[in-house]
Amino acid sequence: MKYLRYLKNTIQYAIAHKWLTEDPFIGRKFHRTQAKRQFLTEAEIMEILKLDFSMMPRLELVRDTFVFCCFTGLAFCDIKSLQWSDIEKDRDGNMWIRKSREKTGELSIIPMLEVPRQIADKYVNHPVAVSTGVVLPVCSNQKMNAYLKEIADLAKITKPLTTHIARHTFASLSLNNHVPLESIQKMLGHSDIKTTQIYAKIQDQTVYEDMQTMRNRFDRLSINR
Repeated sequence: MKYLRYLKNTIQYAIAHKWLTEDPFIGRKFHRTQAKRQFLTEAEIMEILKLDFSMMPRLELVRDTFVFCCFTGLAFCDIKSLQWSDIEKDRDGNMWIRKSREKTGELSIIPMLEVPRQIADKYVNHPVAVSTGVVLPVCSNQKMNAYLKEIADLAKITKPLTTHIARHTFASLSLNNHVPLESIQKMLGHSDIKTTQIYAKIQDQTVYEDMQTMRNRFDRLSINR
C-alpha cells in the first residue's frame, strides 16, 4: 500500500505536466488490512524472567535485552544504539531515557522502571559496553531472533518471539495498566497518535478492572420478582 501510494502521487504529477493523458488509478480503491499484533502477557514475561541462564551467557544477554525492550518500548535499532548519555536522572532520582528514534528521528521519553534499571546496571562493566558507551552489548538482530526461539521453547511460549514483539508488549502492558494513550505515544516516539492507536486493543482484563467501581456500586442491588 505504501508503494502504491507513492506510485499514485507520481502518476498524478505526470498527468499534471501532461506527460500522461490517462490516470490508471481512476475507479480503483485500495484498502490496507490491519495486521494482528502479537504481544506477551505479564505471566509469559514472568516465565521468561524465571529462566536460569547463568551457564548460557548468550541466551542470558538476549533474554535481558528482550525484557529491557518489553519494559521500555525501544525498537531493536534503538536499544542497540542506546548509550548512557541517552539516560538522565532528575532531581528526585528518577531515571529517564531520552532518545531520538533511529527510524523516524522522533524523540522517545521513557521513565525507566526498576526492571530495566537492574538490567542496565548488570552490564555496566561489560567490556563491549565500556569500550563503546552502549548500555547493553546487543548482538545482531538475526542472532537475537534465533536465540529468542530457543528462549520461547524453554519458557513454553508458543508465540513467535521476535525483537519487535517486545515493543508491542510494552504498549499492551501500558494500556492494561491504564497508562493514557497520549503518554504511550510519547514513550514510543510516535509523531501521530493514530500509529499508537494500532496497539490500543483493550483486553478483557482491562475492561473488567475499569468496571470495578460500577460493580461495587450496583452489584448489591436486587431485583424484585
